[in-house]
Amino acid sequence: MLMMHGANMKIKSILKSGNACYHSVQNILPSTWSSKNMKISIYKTIILPIVMYGCEPWSLTLGDERNLRLYENRVLRKIYVPKRDEVTGEWR
Repeated sequence: MLMMHGANMKIKSILKSGNACYHSVQNILPSTWSSKNMKISIYKTIILPIVMYGCEPWSLTLGDERNLRLYENRVLRKIYVPKRDEVTGEWR
């Protein structure tokens, strides 16, 4: 049990580092002058390596994987800025 708690704390610490990195490049990501490809490139080369650094030897639980996936989805939503269609109510 103690091992699980330590791994969970490590994931939270890593996600905090990823958030700090995201906020440091935040003025670039939502900018209209940079293309989505440029924003994805920034995400893949700067933010994602910080989040994934040292994760290889970990045994992730389903909860840990879910937290990592939620983090990635949150950042990608900020990059792609999904919009809800007013007529159908679907996201695009």
